[in-house]
Amino acid sequence: MLDVRRLRLLVELSQRGTLAAVAEALSYSPSSVSQQLSLLEREAGVPLLVQVGRRVQLTPQALVLVEHARAILDRLEEAESDVARSLTSVGGTVRIAVFQSAAHAVVPQALTLLRAEHPALRVEITEREPDVGLFEVAARDFDLVIAEQYPGHTRAHRAELDRVHLAADTIRLALPPHPTAAIGETGLAGAASLPWVLEPAGTASREWAEQLCREAGFEPDVRFETADLMAHIRLIRSGNAVGVLPDLVWAGEAPSVRLVDLPGHPVREVFTSTRHAAAARPAVVACRDALARAARATVTPATE
Repeated sequence: MLDVRRLRLLVELSQRGTLAAVAEALSYSPSSVSQQLSLLEREAGVPLLVQVGRRVQLTPQALVLVEHARAILDRLEEAESDVARSLTSVGGTVRIAVFQSAAHAVVPQALTLLRAEHPALRVEITEREPDVGLFEVAARDFDLVIAEQYPGHTRAHRAELDRVHLAADTIRLALPPHPTAAIGETGLAGAASLPWVLEPAGTASREWAEQLCREAGFEPDVRFETADLMAHIRLIRSGNAVGVLPDLVWAGEAPSVRLVDLPGHPVREVFTSTRHAAAARPAVVACRDALARAARATVTPATE
């Protein structure tokens, strides 16, 4: 009989790539993970791992077992959801990964709704970049992720995850509130020679913003690089930079910088994802419902 806990370790190894990464994610020691996988090899009666340099690689038989293990873990999660649906109240714990502007704008109101309607439900929020959050939901580190999709940017498709639209979030050029001699223009072309603040290189928002500027005929002079959009706002408001900001960052409050529409009125999609096996879990359904209501109350409908 194959041990389900050891099967999960094999699935984790297939996703994370190294024994050390599995150990860190599950709070085990690497030697403990290795021992458990050795026991799984004995149970399966076939080699599951081969040493390749300083790493281990899954054998073809291990890959077959991984697919069955994923199905088993999904069925167990579906069984837990079915049991939870038989109860009259929503409880347990939901772990949600969110990106920064969603954490500021949508999450607080959603938590207020959940506290009033489902007092037995515990919600844990952790800030994660969308790509990381999507991976960690697939890996069962989180139950739900709030992620974003920039115009023209695609993400790796994860067949084990669903995707539910949460909000359409307009992106605008952000300029200091009071024009100066150095910043007199209001359009994108007028920002060509100005200092910019953008998110770190390699992020979807950075790649999108740079492409936008290139289509307008210039390369942005990025002098400030940070993932903290509150820092973006302060740098722009103080007259030290210009940038692009999504409306969600204002959380329904009046903007403190000048906002100018960009060509084509670009909109990013904000969405939630969970594992298909967890989508019917009452706690996940309740969180999605609260997030949707909070988004409707916070996000201004995007201009078509």
